[in-house]
Amino acid sequence: MEKKRFKKLRELGPGIITGGAGDDPAGILTYTIVGATTGFSQLWLMLLSTPMMIAVQDTAAKLALVTGKSLPEILNSFYSKKLTYFIVLCLATANILTIGADLQAVAVILEIITGIKSVYFLIPVTALIGYLVVFKQYRTVKKVLIILTLVLIVYVISAFMSKPSLIDLLKNTFIPKIQPDLAFVLAVLGLLGTTISPYMIFWQASEEKEEHATVSQAKVMTLDTAVGMIYSNVIAYAIIVSSAVMIFGHTEIQTIKDAALALKPAVGDYAFFIFSIGVVVSGFLAIPVLAGSSAYAVADTFGWREGMDYKVSDAKGFYVVFLGSLLIGNIIDLSGLSAVDALYYSQIFDGILLPVLSGLLLILGNNKKILGGYTNGIFNNLFLLITFFVSSIATLYMFVSLLKS
Repeated sequence: MEKKRFKKLRELGPGIITGGAGDDPAGILTYTIVGATTGFSQLWLMLLSTPMMIAVQDTAAKLALVTGKSLPEILNSFYSKKLTYFIVLCLATANILTIGADLQAVAVILEIITGIKSVYFLIPVTALIGYLVVFKQYRTVKKVLIILTLVLIVYVISAFMSKPSLIDLLKNTFIPKIQPDLAFVLAVLGLLGTTISPYMIFWQASEEKEEHATVSQAKVMTLDTAVGMIYSNVIAYAIIVSSAVMIFGHTEIQTIKDAALALKPAVGDYAFFIFSIGVVVSGFLAIPVLAGSSAYAVADTFGWREGMDYKVSDAKGFYVVFLGSLLIGNIIDLSGLSAVDALYYSQIFDGILLPVLSGLLLILGNNKKILGGYTNGIFNNLFLLITFFVSSIATLYMFVSLLKS
């Protein structure tokens, strides 16, 4: 019995890695801004988004598990290839912009710690990530990513250290506060776009395929997904709580550097060190996931060989996209585009994709020709519907506001 339980624990991975990667430096910045500018008022969104995340990720993972195919391969088989091209193009664009923002965030934190200009860290950080993926096998990469995921618990420690009011936390977590104005809707879209990111959907589906799991492991996959998404939102929740207690009222925060410098005098070197470690670790966790989700998606769209267990010579297209994503992310950082702009535009692309992907997952998840007896239950269907409607309304509101401005 103990051996079986240990074996099941060893099978966990894609969901936990995906959940941890959702708290990337761009996400940390978003959650810090939310806490600094709105306090505890949006904590209820983290509670609502958790089952939404689980439903989205579980459906995507289950599709890969049952069919043995990634999402682009499934879309190519059952829908127009033009739709697949459009989705993958938006995904790759959003991912590259986010990679640029994440690389810059890691480099800036290293600059604050060492006093050496951030530009000198970009290439070494990129090279280390590239080396890990190109020269190590999938199992090694998986172990490293899981270890990095666990380090993010430092943010929970930080939240406890900040000593928030328990009554205020409970009130704002379980009682929604809705404000019918543009700032609130955009904050909701940013929070949901950061929390339920399209790249996470593609990554986990591809990793389930990479694991070579069978439908007999569906329960383990669902557990892995639920644990990963809950863990992801616990970290995000902790970041919002910490920043709300420590730096609420700092409305001028726009970059990781702003957040770090605001935190340092407010909370001291120890808490600042925890924040910094979290940003650097999350960068090393999220950047390969971002580049990897693009590489898997593009390779599967065009029928190329893909996977981290292949040598570069055996999967050239896959590694060209992976390394190319990292390289373009560097170019963004060396150009005039700021990390804030990169985040802004990546959220627009994510805003376009989330309603489309959640709608498609709802349709695919109930297609018996694809899933047979493994079609979605009430939980997944309900929260996929909520995800679709909430993301559609918020995205529509965003575009109408952009056109008016």
